[in-house]
Amino acid sequence: MTIDCCSNIAFIPNDIWEAITIKVATDSIRSLCSLRMSCKAAHDAGEADIVHRSVFIPPPHATPWWWCLNPEAKRFFDRCMAAGNPELLFREALRELFIRRNENVGIQMLNSASSRGHAAAKYALSMMLMLRMDDNVEKQKGLELYRELDAAGLLAGSEVQMPRIEEQHTVCASPRCSTRGHMPLLYDYRRRAAERNSVHAFGRAAHIPCIQCRADYDLQAFVNLP
Repeated sequence: MTIDCCSNIAFIPNDIWEAITIKVATDSIRSLCSLRMSCKAAHDAGEADIVHRSVFIPPPHATPWWWCLNPEAKRFFDRCMAAGNPELLFREALRELFIRRNENVGIQMLNSASSRGHAAAKYALSMMLMLRMDDNVEKQKGLELYRELDAAGLLAGSEVQMPRIEEQHTVCASPRCSTRGHMPLLYDYRRRAAERNSVHAFGRAAHIPCIQCRADYDLQAFVNLP
């Protein structure tokens, strides 16, 4: 049920309502639902695809369990997915990659989510491309994505488990690089330090000047997640 109030809100243009609704949608689903129940203009604005694409999707541990059983909630998430919500695209990409083993479909979904500004999807995509041992062009694209994340300060771990890394997957190939080939040792050192709760567990490979070696370190972390 919506309530139409006799006030100036009736004269607010639809594009303004849409902008307001997008802003609210990025806060939470509950906030969006509350706004849409406030008046007909807000309700109609909430029907736009761009609103469903912008909705903040809570992490799985913060999502009420009954949402997966509620038909109305399911229709809402299906609508968000169809509109290209980057968080839902990212989660579905992981299912395609590591459950259904549909690599091409998964990569396409990671590309879509990454193009909409999803940092974790961009990180996962960079890792997947750099792990391709039969395509140097794709590996270079992965490294460029990694460079962009590094420049923006967005490098972070990923909650994705990958197969064991092999030597041919490594990124750094410079014979002049003094840290080339040492990233597995650094990763193992950090891991053991973490088991001892040592301060040496922190920092990852941030002190390494070679960005390709830093990418190799992140590949080690990416494929060895528990």
